[in-house]
Amino acid sequence: MLGIADWDEKTFSLQTLKDNLRLFTPEILARINQVVVGAGYGLLGKKNTPAPVAGRCDSFVVETDVHFPTDINLLFDAMRVLLHICPQLSGEFGLKGWRQSKSCLKKLKKALRIIQKLKHSTAKDGAKKQAKTEQIVKAHQTFIDLSAAYLERAGATLAQLATAHQVPELQLAKPKQFIAHAKRQIDQIERRVIKGETIPHGEKVFSLFEPHTEWVSKGKAGVPVELGVRVAVVESREGFILHHQVMEKTTDDKIAVETQALFPGFKACSFDKGFHSPANQTELKAMLDQVTLPKKGKLSLTEQARETDEAFVAARKAHSAVESGINALEVHGLDVCLDHGIDGFKRYVALAVLSRNIQKIGQIKRDAGRERLARERERLRQRQQKLAA
Repeated sequence: MLGIADWDEKTFSLQTLKDNLRLFTPEILARINQVVVGAGYGLLGKKNTPAPVAGRCDSFVVETDVHFPTDINLLFDAMRVLLHICPQLSGEFGLKGWRQSKSCLKKLKKALRIIQKLKHSTAKDGAKKQAKTEQIVKAHQTFIDLSAAYLERAGATLAQLATAHQVPELQLAKPKQFIAHAKRQIDQIERRVIKGETIPHGEKVFSLFEPHTEWVSKGKAGVPVELGVRVAVVESREGFILHHQVMEKTTDDKIAVETQALFPGFKACSFDKGFHSPANQTELKAMLDQVTLPKKGKLSLTEQARETDEAFVAARKAHSAVESGINALEVHGLDVCLDHGIDGFKRYVALAVLSRNIQKIGQIKRDAGRERLARERERLRQRQQKLAA
């Protein structure tokens, strides 16, 4: 792809390769994937079906590279960034006030560790439970007060940089963003611990560095929650991943994956119950000849007849094979996304899908080579038998 031959001595650093790889957009990778899938079907040598005609769709969670979020450690994350940026900016423009920034961070960390070690009392004595509760509230208040003092100092530093030193707004955008994060977390800690409120799920943030991270609970055994973003994939019956979609802030029942635009011959697809919604049923039936999408809840007589049809039952039995493709993606690096930002997340997923299809082509060529060698060995064996006779 770089136009460099084997005998060329030019080499590239890892960062150069990373920078160039970032130029690939999910749309470009989808077009490359379309060509790769076509090449794979060419290797299969299917005369009657030169392109995918049927497949199965499912979703899974690609986790983001984040720690488990609590309001106190998210506040510490915000303060840690501010205690790094503010001294750095102050040093560049000759401002004072942050000489002991490392000591400030140690004080915050110590206050955080005290909170993390405290547990609510399970004693039957009401006085003991009340004393432990007051101790927990006091520890949180100390952490909040310390953070608020440093936030006030950070705000004053940014104001001085903007007015006295005319620092561009773009350069101050990041610290201002983390000041807003810290203030939100202080508010939520006060409401939860001191006022006893329950924070609504919609107000919570699960990562300051990967804000697209979602709290996903799919009800899997042993996996109560996953921190990441859902990804829907459409796999052909031959094992190629035809299409994928990153499902930001949406669930299975609100999505109908359009694979037919990429592969016009695609006419049938199976789904699990999680994808059911009246809108999905209508949209998919308009796009596909055969839709295997079970309905949730009680079935009418018409729906019972549809779901007991022989073709429907056969497609539903074969649907579980999509888990093999999802497992292959996860095993080969798509269990956790190591790229940053939602754009990096989408690119990472698209690269993983493309890599999986290239790997599938390698498997086809390997199996074809093994079959050829087996045939040659059999012919040699038969020839030897004739000579011996």
